[in-house]
Amino acid sequence: MSNDRLNRRNLLTGAVLAAAATTVSAGIAAANTAPRANTNGRFAGKVVVITGATAGIGRVTAEEFAREGAKVAFCGRREALGREVEAGIRASGGEAKYFKADVRNPAEVKAFIDGAVAHYGKLDIAFNNAGIGQPFVEIGAVTPENYADMFATNVTGKWLAMQAEIPHMKASASIINMSSIFGVKAGAKAVAYSASMHAISGMTLGAALELAPKGIRVNGIAPGAITDTEFMKPIMGRVLNADEIKSFGPLHALGRTGTSKEVAKAVLFLASDEASFVTGEIMKVDGYFLNG
Repeated sequence: MSNDRLNRRNLLTGAVLAAAATTVSAGIAAANTAPRANTNGRFAGKVVVITGATAGIGRVTAEEFAREGAKVAFCGRREALGREVEAGIRASGGEAKYFKADVRNPAEVKAFIDGAVAHYGKLDIAFNNAGIGQPFVEIGAVTPENYADMFATNVTGKWLAMQAEIPHMKASASIINMSSIFGVKAGAKAVAYSASMHAISGMTLGAALELAPKGIRVNGIAPGAITDTEFMKPIMGRVLNADEIKSFGPLHALGRTGTSKEVAKAVLFLASDEASFVTGEIMKVDGYFLNG
């Protein structure tokens, strides 16, 4: 295999970590020019909670749910961005409320979910999205602190969220957990991240079996290389440029990388009545990464 192809694979390994990504803030002005929310949309009357929605896939998904008529409560650690997302959704005619919370903190997670239910009166859909990546390094260079934070955020954060969400849910409710294509496969120089993503996938499948008798569906979403995010900055020190993103195309059967909106649309499908017979599924949204 050529050095160029190996380099592309190494770069892509980092890019695929964008599954739990955050995007560069688009600003309230962008929300003002977006399509208006449809108060009679397919999620009209539904209440949705999302963790980690101040940017990236979480933000785009919050905007898409609100555009389809849902009432959206979301959390994140960056308060300024959270207020910006909240204002942007409202400026487009949607309904949203931001709560400052760190998913690593059990009390804050519970306060977020309980607060969302107190504010909107119920809970129909949960998208447990918050997550982090690891530096793009070999196994021996991963620090114990980074490894622990990876699991505290990616795995424990989703477990805490589900613990807080389930008591408020009734039959026909839906939970979607953010995993990654590395929760289905694995990635060199991303071993700790891959381990956390596989843990999420396993937790999701177990929860689907446990909650099925209650009529609550539980699924996971496994994005591939989603390169319209700033998730690459802590991994490679910068956001990938257009030429680098384009070079990853040959590694995907569809010939390109994905977008946050494409992942958001898959989340909305899993949350919708169209997926009423879908549970225990880890849905790949990866352009058939490496043809397998």
